[in-house]
Amino acid sequence: MTAVFEESDNELRRLLAATKTIAVIGAKEDPTEDAHRVPLYMQRAGYRILPVNPKIDRVLGEPCQPQVDQVTEAVDLVNLFRASEHVAAHVDEILSLNPLPRAVWMQLGIHHGEAARRLRDAGVGVIQDRCIMVDHRRLLGGSE
Repeated sequence: MTAVFEESDNELRRLLAATKTIAVIGAKEDPTEDAHRVPLYMQRAGYRILPVNPKIDRVLGEPCQPQVDQVTEAVDLVNLFRASEHVAAHVDEILSLNPLPRAVWMQLGIHHGEAARRLRDAGVGVIQDRCIMVDHRRLLGGSE
């Protein structure tokens, strides 16, 4: 069951509108880092942010989990802030989530063909090399 997910504006708008909970792999505490600013923007836009980082305890007022498969609530979307070479290491964790997320969103500059194929083959949509904050602002009119 391969997920066919086109990165058209309509598909991205639909995904963002249907999403309530976002697990952020690689979330950071430092407010100058994109891995903090982007999840903060999404949190302020009304999304529940579930940070994932084994090196910190809390970020954005939420407890951090060391791995995404340790998140205890349903995740609609996984947002990845990890270098491309580390993406594949997270695929099994993501695929062990129950239910599976609708999509995995790899931030600007992040892409991994084999990881994307495995996720799509499992029915998970994949967005690569795009900033979720930029697309949210553009498609849903967020500000900040």
